[in-house]
Amino acid sequence: MVTPPPSTPSTSPTAGQSSAPASANAVTIKNFAFSPAKLTVKAGTKVTWTNTDPDTHTVTSKQGSGGPLKSAGLATNATYSYTFTKPGTYAYYCSIHPFMTATVEVTP
Repeated sequence: MVTPPPSTPSTSPTAGQSSAPASANAVTIKNFAFSPAKLTVKAGTKVTWTNTDPDTHTVTSKQGSGGPLKSAGLATNATYSYTFTKPGTYAYYCSIHPFMTATVEVTP
């Protein structure tokens, strides 16, 4: 009975690794930062941002970039999704906390 407990924890990291590809198109907002700060996806990919901070944040295309990102204020655990259809580099920030910046690079 000592053997199953060690195998159970070793199963958990495997489960975490297998879910990693699913999170390849996800951005977490945590500690006043977007993670990852640079995300690369293929055109047609839907990216979802999740705010895990207690403070409200936004996902907003950089001013003057003409970018498509414009979320409402995201409360804790709120999400915002956008499907990128055109290749390019999309810089964005939190309009409430402008020091929070990141990019999504969309490949063909």
